[in-house]
Amino acid sequence: MRSIWNGAISFGLVSIPIKLVNATENHSISFRQIHLEDGGRIRYRKVCELEDKEVTAAEIGKGYEDADGSIIPITEDDLAALPIPTAKTIEIVAFVPADRIDPLQMDTAYYLSANGVPAAKPYTLLREALKRSKKVAIAKFALRGRERLGMLRVVDDVIAMHGLLWPDEIRAPDEAAPDTHVTVRDAELDLADALMDTLGEVDMDSLHDDYREAVEEMITAKTSGEEPSEAPAAPASGGGKVIDLMAALESSVRAAKEARGEPASDDVAEVTHLAGRTRKKAAPKKKATASKSASAKSGSKSTAKKSTAKKTAATKKTASTKKSASAKKTASPRKRASA
Repeated sequence: MRSIWNGAISFGLVSIPIKLVNATENHSISFRQIHLEDGGRIRYRKVCELEDKEVTAAEIGKGYEDADGSIIPITEDDLAALPIPTAKTIEIVAFVPADRIDPLQMDTAYYLSANGVPAAKPYTLLREALKRSKKVAIAKFALRGRERLGMLRVVDDVIAMHGLLWPDEIRAPDEAAPDTHVTVRDAELDLADALMDTLGEVDMDSLHDDYREAVEEMITAKTSGEEPSEAPAAPASGGGKVIDLMAALESSVRAAKEARGEPASDDVAEVTHLAGRTRKKAAPKKKATASKSASAKSGSKSTAKKSTAKKTAATKKTASTKKSASAKKTASPRKRASA
């Protein structure tokens, strides 16, 4: 691998000569811009505005545009003379646990290769110290005209360095969060957990770029004069609107099980509550049930009281009617005798 930067790691008073090489490579397919009318290639040419002529790479340097529009030339010697200790040194400033590094800060990855036989011993010392401490090293270095932040860690038997964004380069995520308050039920969380468990883990080496492969097949077909194969029909979507979240989760669990060759049972809706998740909403249901039972009992007692009251009133009314009739019969002979 071709080195892109030569320098040294500064580990206290220990200096480790290293070479910096890219740890990643780009496999994406690049396209050229063409003139649609005749297929001619479109090129960008570097032209001097003052002379209105194309210039070569050897004639191009750096310059800073001032507020008034004037250009201040900046040479490589000017940059090399800057009082920055990291100009040719990866200066380790601290060792921290790996989980202290926010993945949002991760940038380009590099391998640090020991440069020469004398570098092997201190290189191995730093590598083994990182392994044993289970920490990563935070370092500062200068590359391509600016000072950068880096994280050193061990990958197999090599020290790798990830370029890190400066903390003030990470934007706050506040504006990306949902604006509305949403309550997620425990049953929905259980189904989401079930879906995660069903999908399981994946061998990262098995993942590949389907889009790049499809583009390569299309280019091969066009080169050989064949018709490119048609793309499979896209699955029907609901326009991005989830009508029933529970139904969507249940269907996802079934589909994931079928994809893994597991039997897709119809009892997905019967969620098995996962250990460690409390059921805070169970108590109010019991209270509600107890309240309903008490209400029912109270209603029964009230109905019974009303029924008893009606019976008593009817009995009194009947007794009153009988007394009245008896009084009339007794009074009738007396009237006849007096007559």
